[in-house]
Amino acid sequence: MSAAIGAALKKIAVALLTDKKVLKAIGMTVLVLIVALLLPLMAMMAILSGDIELDTAELMDRIEANLSANELAMLTTIEDTMEAIDTALTDAEMPSRVGEAQALYIMALYNHSGSSDFVSRLVSCFWENQTDTQLINAVNSEFGTSIAVEEFSRIAQNLRTTYIDYSDYYDPTTKNNLDLVQWAIEAHSSGWGYVWGTYGHVLTRSYYEAKLAQYPEGVGNYADFILANWLGKRTADCVGLVKGYCWFDPEAQSIGYAVNGMPDIATEQMIEWCDEKGSMDTMPEIPGLLLWMDGHVGIYIGDGYAIEAMGTRYGVVKTQVAGRGWQKWGKIPCIEYIEEAEETEPTEAAVG
Repeated sequence: MSAAIGAALKKIAVALLTDKKVLKAIGMTVLVLIVALLLPLMAMMAILSGDIELDTAELMDRIEANLSANELAMLTTIEDTMEAIDTALTDAEMPSRVGEAQALYIMALYNHSGSSDFVSRLVSCFWENQTDTQLINAVNSEFGTSIAVEEFSRIAQNLRTTYIDYSDYYDPTTKNNLDLVQWAIEAHSSGWGYVWGTYGHVLTRSYYEAKLAQYPEGVGNYADFILANWLGKRTADCVGLVKGYCWFDPEAQSIGYAVNGMPDIATEQMIEWCDEKGSMDTMPEIPGLLLWMDGHVGIYIGDGYAIEAMGTRYGVVKTQVAGRGWQKWGKIPCIEYIEEAEETEPTEAAVG
């Protein structure tokens, strides 16, 4: 039971509890159940400040102790519906929209979810390159609701800064240069920040405090800026942007540590680790190469551009390679380099 309820609570929290304004605006039964009935006051306040991990064993024990049989059944139904939404949008080739659909379900559509065609009706409201206004208009028309676009957009923004979209990955079951490029592009387009010693996790208050203790100067000297601009977003330092991809599990949406053949090494060690490398005048036109200068690394994405976690006040940015000061390039040993994507078919596992 704990695993099922934990998964439901974690997804609900990701969708809704990251925005204090949403907590005041939503009068949904399930949200009230979770916040007011299940969690003790101290745990609830910790969630609001970002200082608690929602899937800890302690929290699960507290939840189990306070749930009735009917409430357990209710949350299990919620999880089943959320999983059905996940499956349906993934099948529709829109996995990056799953969180938005789940948030809409919890936020405003729970009372409409009893019908057997609920999930298909909800998914029919989504399409590619859609604005928030178009989506909410479609949902309101389909279900007769009156969801405010502004309210949804606040939730969606939280989701977009935390979910890592891998729908355009060439082969998410391997670590390859084409997907390293997609990872970097996603980090840039999602507005990832820069915090010393991080490698792609969402910067919660507790994670920030841990990094502050670990790097009192590298983090502490920019404390006000970090708290004002990067808290609640994914962050990485320059080499962490590279390591984070290698440690990323797309399906689980989790980032491990020192896995998949990528050790925890610094910038100087990273270029030394590359067996195949050279000066910039010898660099081949291969996206996903490591770029190096003294004390800094970036990712070459092709056509003369790089993406790099430039610094605390810049975050993850896209820059031109020419004139930037890069000194060397290298092939990262744990990355498979696919030089001609159009001539290489991804594996059956990747397609499926």
